[in-house]
Amino acid sequence: MRGKPITIAGTMISIALTACRATPPTHVETTVIDWTKHNITVRGKTDRNPIPATPEKIESGKQTFGFYCVVCHGRDGQNTGVPFAKALSPPIPSLASSEIQSYTDGQLKWVIENGIAPSGMPASKGILSEDDMWTIVLFLRHLPPAGSLGEPRAYTGDEYEK
Repeated sequence: MRGKPITIAGTMISIALTACRATPPTHVETTVIDWTKHNITVRGKTDRNPIPATPEKIESGKQTFGFYCVVCHGRDGQNTGVPFAKALSPPIPSLASSEIQSYTDGQLKWVIENGIAPSGMPASKGILSEDDMWTIVLFLRHLPPAGSLGEPRAYTGDEYEK
C-alpha cells in the first residue's frame, strides 16, 4: 500500500517535468504557424510604407532599432551575440530570413506595433512613433551582413565603456 502513493507521485512529477520542457517546434508546427501568421493573425498586408527608402531614413531606422530591438535581435537583426535567441520556444527568428522578409512592409509594421503573443515579441504601440516603426521597416529591408555590426554591448561586458 505504501508503494502506491510513491508511484503516483513519481508519475505526476515525471508528467509535470515533461510538460514543462521547451522543445523546438516541428516542421509541421512551423508550417502551420507561419501560414496562420501570414494569412490570418498579422494584419496590415496592404499598408504601404509612406517613408522613402533614403540612406538617411534607413540610418534612422537602424538607430531606432538599436534602442528598441537590439537586445533580442542583435545589432544586425540576425541575432548575432544574443545568447538566448535559439533557446526560446519559439526561437527568435533572424530578421533576414525568408520567413520574415516575405511579410509585406505593412505586416512588418503591424508586428512592430502590436507584437505577436505568445512569442515574446512585444508591442511598441505608444512607445514608438509611426515614423519610428516605418523607419525600422526600412532598416529591416536593408539589413547588413550577419555579424558585421558586432554584438550588443549588453552581452559583451562593456555596456558602460565610452
